[in-house]
Amino acid sequence: MKGVSDKNAQNDKEIKGKKNDMKKPIQVLHISKKDTTITKKEIIDDNQSLPKEKNEEIKSIEHQSIEAPIKEEKENYSTNIKFENQSYQNLAKPLNPQDEDKDFVLERKVDEFDFDESAFLEALNENEPIGATGETIKGKVIALESDGLYIDIGGKAPGFMPKKESSLGVITNFKEKFPIGLEMEVLVIKEQNADGMVTVSARALILRQSWEKVSSSAKNGELIKVTINGFNRGGLTCDVDGLRGFIPRSQLEDGQDYQSLVSKTLKVAFLEVNPESRKLVLSEKKALLVSIFADLKLGQLIEGEILAIKPYGFFVDLGGASGLLHQSSITNGSIRDLREIFAEGERVKALITEIDLERGRIGLNTALLENSPGELIVDKEKVMIEASERALKTKALFDKKDLKNDSQ
Repeated sequence: MKGVSDKNAQNDKEIKGKKNDMKKPIQVLHISKKDTTITKKEIIDDNQSLPKEKNEEIKSIEHQSIEAPIKEEKENYSTNIKFENQSYQNLAKPLNPQDEDKDFVLERKVDEFDFDESAFLEALNENEPIGATGETIKGKVIALESDGLYIDIGGKAPGFMPKKESSLGVITNFKEKFPIGLEMEVLVIKEQNADGMVTVSARALILRQSWEKVSSSAKNGELIKVTINGFNRGGLTCDVDGLRGFIPRSQLEDGQDYQSLVSKTLKVAFLEVNPESRKLVLSEKKALLVSIFADLKLGQLIEGEILAIKPYGFFVDLGGASGLLHQSSITNGSIRDLREIFAEGERVKALITEIDLERGRIGLNTALLENSPGELIVDKEKVMIEASERALKTKALFDKKDLKNDSQ
């Protein structure tokens, strides 16, 4: 183009030359005998102008840099790869994708993988910690200390029983009570610590056994005798197999001067037994009721006094216990008013048809004494006079009922 100087043209050539140089790929140096010879020549030619001493140093360096790697490669190649007389056929072959569909069979040896199950379970049992909370363990006294004693319970460490957990009462002679070698049963109250030691208690085991005993007695309706050892504003206290029992004033036959009963023996029944809340309530009144119930049988003819008249029936005093003569069990006839049949304070004879010890209830019946429906309303005196003879006729009904209850 016109107007463009040669200087600018020269600059364009330099820029194009630089761009071409930038596009060239990076040259990789390949070491070979031919390349080595050429490089050596070029280095010698370039260093001809240097002093003689420098040239000798360069020659020695050139000699090492060219030949040393080749020599080391030969040595490394010969030392690192050793076949040890193995055939190439024994070497592992690479996986072939075409063989993936073929069945692959893994062969193993029993000695390498299988184990004895019984030996395995035995090992687990040996390492299982002994003494979970609430567990009962038998052991032997092995050492006594001022604050307690050590018991061998068969674990990796002995169990420790504090002095206060050794008994329910006060022990005057600790060594005499627990001699070395004494075998005893204890209850674990605290699981093992970092050293594998558990805390055990003889006292807790006695209390547990006592609760189990009184629970069974209460379930069976048993009566017990207790000695009164104290009193408070609500009633009396006593000891029942190491447990603290309480008798409310309302459950005493005579609750007026109840403080005078301290140190005396009373016959009581279980009113409430609760091991979780440690609540043990007893009753003298219920004991009397249970004693009466023990002499009663279904179908038995009993005589009592009308205590109260309610819309649903009569309450009858049976000498310490009360029976209910329900309106549906009075007569087989129609009743307009209960007072037309019996009056308060009047004595009546009736058959026992229900005995409920839990509720303290005795069910009575006079309708079974009638020879015809409504006879009690028409001729009450005749029914009461012949009550004993008529009760014998109903005995067969209650005998069948007893047999049915026993079979169930």
